Amino acid sequence: MTAVTLKELKEELISCTPKELRDLCLRLARFKKENKELLTYLLFESSDEALYVVRVKKEVDAQFEEINNKSYYLIKKSFRKILRTIRKYARYSQKKETEVELLVYFCTKLNRFTPSIQKNSGLQNFYNRLIETIRKKVTLLHEDLQFDYGAELDLLIRN
Repeated sequence: MTAVTLKELKEELISCTPKELRDLCLRLARFKKENKELLTYLLFESSDEALYVVRVKKEVDAQFEEINNKSYYLIKKSFRKILRTIRKYARYSQKKETEVELLVYFCTKLNRFTPSIQKNSGLQNFYNRLIETIRKKVTLLHEDLQFDYGAELDLLIRN
């Protein structure tokens, strides 16, 4: 089965009644966890972005506590999992400020992590690529935010 284009979907959704739209959304939410998470964000959390960021940070903190630090391989695997979670939540928000704030928070947590990521070249490279990603995303923000996040980024680089 091939999916139709977004334009065709949009045209079909315009012809639906509100009840049919609600039923379609509920059916979508039933099949994928990510669809349900996105609907939750759109309906309940999009109105207060600051609270949303706080909730995501708490989830990141919980994931950091669960990291198995017996080997650098397991640590790196856990870091990638946390980063996937952050990117997923940033994609729900679609706000560059939220994404940058979450990535900066993640880098801050990486700097404080024990054992130090400085002792492993793979983790150090992972961190450096993340810093470069943040630097590129900061250039897309408003000038005031660029200055604020630029200062935080310089602080991360020095540590």
